[in-house]
Amino acid sequence: MKIINNKLFKPFILFFISFLLIELIFRLCMDINIIDYSSVRIIIAIIAISLLLAVILSLFNKKINKILIITIVALFDLYALIQAGFNNYLGSYMSFSTTSQVKAVSSFIFDYIKSFKVQYWLILLPIVLLTIYYIFFDKKTNSDDLKYNEKKFNNDMRFLFILLVIMNSVLYYQSLSIRFMQNNMQLIKNDKLFKNPIISNIAINQFGLGIYAGLDIKSIFTNNTVEMVSYNNDNNSLIDPQLARIIDDTDWKALNKVEKDDIYKKLNTYFMSKNISPKNDYTGIFKNKNLIVIMIESGSNVLTDYPEYFPNIAKLYNEGWSWTNAFSPKNACATGNNEMMGILSLYAINQECTANAYKDNTYYEAMFNLFNEANYYTAAYHDYTEQYYERKTYLPNMGSRKYYNIDDLGLTLLGDGEQPWPSDIEFFEKAIPDFITEDKFMVWLTTVSSHMKYNISSETGNMYLDLFKKENWSIDAKRYMSKLKIVDNAMGVLLDELEKNNKLDDTVIVLYADHEPYGLPNDKFSEIAKYDITDYRDDDRTPFIIYNSTLEGKKYPQYTSYINILPTIANLFDLNYDPRLYAGNDLFSNNYHNYVVFSDGSWRSDIAYYNANSSKITYLGKKIYSYEEIQKINNNIQNEIIMDNLAIKNDYFTYLNKKLKKGFVVK
Repeated sequence: MKIINNKLFKPFILFFISFLLIELIFRLCMDINIIDYSSVRIIIAIIAISLLLAVILSLFNKKINKILIITIVALFDLYALIQAGFNNYLGSYMSFSTTSQVKAVSSFIFDYIKSFKVQYWLILLPIVLLTIYYIFFDKKTNSDDLKYNEKKFNNDMRFLFILLVIMNSVLYYQSLSIRFMQNNMQLIKNDKLFKNPIISNIAINQFGLGIYAGLDIKSIFTNNTVEMVSYNNDNNSLIDPQLARIIDDTDWKALNKVEKDDIYKKLNTYFMSKNISPKNDYTGIFKNKNLIVIMIESGSNVLTDYPEYFPNIAKLYNEGWSWTNAFSPKNACATGNNEMMGILSLYAINQECTANAYKDNTYYEAMFNLFNEANYYTAAYHDYTEQYYERKTYLPNMGSRKYYNIDDLGLTLLGDGEQPWPSDIEFFEKAIPDFITEDKFMVWLTTVSSHMKYNISSETGNMYLDLFKKENWSIDAKRYMSKLKIVDNAMGVLLDELEKNNKLDDTVIVLYADHEPYGLPNDKFSEIAKYDITDYRDDDRTPFIIYNSTLEGKKYPQYTSYINILPTIANLFDLNYDPRLYAGNDLFSNNYHNYVVFSDGSWRSDIAYYNANSSKITYLGKKIYSYEEIQKINNNIQNEIIMDNLAIKNDYFTYLNKKLKKGFVVK
């Protein structure tokens, strides 16, 4: 017992047991497989970290030693609890690289805490047990009773512990590449992910919370890149020459020959190597028409499933083109990132609130700039403040010639209680006169009335409660529906104004949602959802509609998300664009990738659901993929995420525009 109570052994044992329990309980709570080689890797890491901390703490007296042990375990335990809550609440893990995620939760802190599953509180068990141990079982050891030279013993043990740290570190590093410890179906291999935890979910699953936290902190101060993997592009040799989209790369290739910056050279090579999707029968069918893109706050498929309550959106859904397998994958910064991805068709950085973190970047290939080049009036509107997102900076840098927020439009916050929101009806009434008389316009409207909270009384949440009084729904679900009714009425205002100004036939409306109503608990969301929200990410299902009054209504089955909006619109309007600069694809292209990618790297198609966290694939019918087909999809997704993130971090499109002036000439 005297050896165990030694100032080196005791901290090691306490750290090892506490850290192991935290990792184990966290994995059980998050439904992460424990019987896996990743668990062996995590244990090796825990041993090394515990040994190292024991050596460091042995330099202090026993009182400080005890305080530091309790503090370190408490902080790690709290970190694990917060991460579990974030993943459950926002669908992604938190990163130290941005404060925006914390701001998003802190504004709704009680809803965030209430969203915790009961079992999450078990994560705090290790710090409780450690505290009980120190209060009731920790016995002081009288050094005079020791039968050995403690000073010499501790020096010898420090040397041994450091040697064991080195050995475990080497073993851990080897585990990142040893073949039998790898999953061939994993989206990003461990050795690459260790250099840059670009997808936090996989990193936490493979490395554990402790190592991920360290890698996450390191990524703030370093710019480590993950190498893309080689794969074969789709064969463009069968393209009809009449439909070929010819792009002159002469200047781009010349630039890359003399480029000395390794990152820019890598990005140039990657984007030039991508396939150029050809024109098709839908190219230019909306040429010279107006465009209104509307991103609905906390939208979901209930908007299209209840035509009796939402007749205006039902009109757009049934009389326009609608995609029945559209998703808006949520992430830790869902509104800002998903707005950005709709405008740019680039994958946002999973660990960051990308729109804010890189607000000073410019993007000449963004949707606004494509329409600017075609001599359109462009503007963006949102009926809230800059509290969460710095739209006054990043939207103009994406090409919006004007941006109007709640103050610019003179909108009123409804209610004086907790978290009042404006009315989207007033928002549309104030925004529409700004652009409706323009000869050609392309505008972006981001709504807010349907934003949570749904569990408290509010003017917007109560506005249309009487409409749903016969429904056997919870009050939370009814408040959400009340807020959506405001959105639908705003759509009615828009359609009426377009018709009054003789602009309806000449205007295209694109409708999508930033994310599902994650502020509405699943049990209450299930009351109104006419689909299984627990089935293979079906909770992320949202409407995607392209409407024009001259169209014949049609439903499309392709799997899609906001990442495909820009290239689809660019083709339909026959704009001057290079398809290679986008992560998404034209939905009407013959080589469209028929799958939707989620923020954690998982994907779903009409054939299967691939879970990036477990690296397992579940087939949804009789069709199956070959191993090579799965690898091709994974490689394509991995490359696009890696290179898009690298481009954003290095402001690549500003560089490219300056070097090549106004970009490319499409012939």
